[in-house]
Amino acid sequence: MHAKSDVIAESYPSRLVLDLIADKWRPIVLYILGQGTKRYSNLQRQLPGVSKKMLTQTLRRLEQDGLLTRKVFPVVPPRVEYDLTRLGRTFLEPVAALCAWANNHKAELNAVRRNRSKRISTGEQDKSDA
Repeated sequence: MHAKSDVIAESYPSRLVLDLIADKWRPIVLYILGQGTKRYSNLQRQLPGVSKKMLTQTLRRLEQDGLLTRKVFPVVPPRVEYDLTRLGRTFLEPVAALCAWANNHKAELNAVRRNRSKRISTGEQDKSDA
């Protein structure tokens, strides 16, 4: 077992993993691409709450991190396809585990969301934030 100081070190693998998925859209995009190659428009249809700018940024970051590939076809209009890399495919297991955990704790997560919305709307601050 690693010493506590190792676990919180910036270079510790678990921190690096969390940096890869620590945003709202990255895990979902990875999960969708786990079903196969997708065009930008297909991804956008499957993610109705994401803006074009955010989807583009998310895809670029995942490509930079080596989790997906972007293939541009020389046609008019341009056709672009996204697919997971070998590393991205191995990353599906923990992403799927997170999705399964969320599905198994739906009621609790909805309660958290409601409580958070309630605190925000009333201007109440969490005591741990003070």
